[in-house]
Amino acid sequence: MRSAASIPPTGLVVLLVLLAGCASRGSVDPSAYATMDCNELNHTLSGVAGSISQTAITRGRVARTNIPGWVPGGTRVATAVTDRQTARIERLQQQERTISSARDQVCARRQ
Repeated sequence: MRSAASIPPTGLVVLLVLLAGCASRGSVDPSAYATMDCNELNHTLSGVAGSISQTAITRGRVARTNIPGWVPGGTRVATAVTDRQTARIERLQQQERTISSARDQVCARRQ
């Protein structure tokens, strides 16, 4: 696998556009959490936390990418990707809070 530094500028723009498309995903219906048991909620919560971490890493890589000034629209694409990643992190954090709240209620009943 090649590093971002070895990718030609046109390839970098294509990569950033592809990442922008991967940044938007829907969330699970909060009512689905009410039917889960404690273990399922813990597993789901860890998956969301992992997604937050991975999205933050991707956002950081895009933000640190040095795009040459002569690449048309390069910085605009990078900014758009970073903004989409930030929005995705915010959605995931909301989902994390929802799952955590459901977990607190479900797991408290078990004790």
